Amino acid sequence: MMLSDLEWQAVLLSLKISAIAVLFSLPLGILMAWVLVRCRFPGKALLDSLIHLPLVLPPVVVGYLLLIALGRRGFIGEWLYDLFGISVAFSWRGAAIASAVVAFPLMVRAIRLALEAVDTRLEQAARTLGAGRWRVFFTITLPLTLPGIIVGTVLAFARSLGEFGATITFVSNIPGETRTIPLAMYSLIETPGAEAAAARLCVVAIALALCSLLISEWLTRWGRKRLGAAC
Repeated sequence: MMLSDLEWQAVLLSLKISAIAVLFSLPLGILMAWVLVRCRFPGKALLDSLIHLPLVLPPVVVGYLLLIALGRRGFIGEWLYDLFGISVAFSWRGAAIASAVVAFPLMVRAIRLALEAVDTRLEQAARTLGAGRWRVFFTITLPLTLPGIIVGTVLAFARSLGEFGATITFVSNIPGETRTIPLAMYSLIETPGAEAAAARLCVVAIALALCSLLISEWLTRWGRKRLGAAC
């Protein structure tokens, strides 16, 4: 199966945007999962609902909210542009933000479930032996949460690859800049005689999603074996 230059461009751009979205949202995802599991404070239920809101909102609504907030004249976007000359709307950076926002709840949920399964008695024992909070977190909590972190990361990556509604609403469908695989397929489907190209990208999208799930399963098993050997 040979892809055209425009199709390769969409594939590579999708991989780039998804990787950046996951890379920059992972630290925040770990933090939010830890806060939801280990902290008690007023408004915790509201924070939990806000984190998971993109799962139930139509993606177009998410894109519209991002446009209002981060567009050139948005209440955050205007400030970024005036002070730093940064504009994220209608650029690949905005596509990465849209993908990260939509995929973020899946990442947090997977990490949260893994963190809830960590035996807090191990952390307490380490604290009684003189280990500080940060040392306990990086040497006990984080390694034990590793399978969930892997699952959350791969699920978020796969979800970012398939993001469409929020992306096209926030950053439009610009060839070479924001046209990812879903947007390229949308354009090809609307183009007479481009059914074969759309089918090729469909096969690529299925292959990438399947590879992501297989890699997630393999890495999860590897992480569990490492934890078992360490114990």
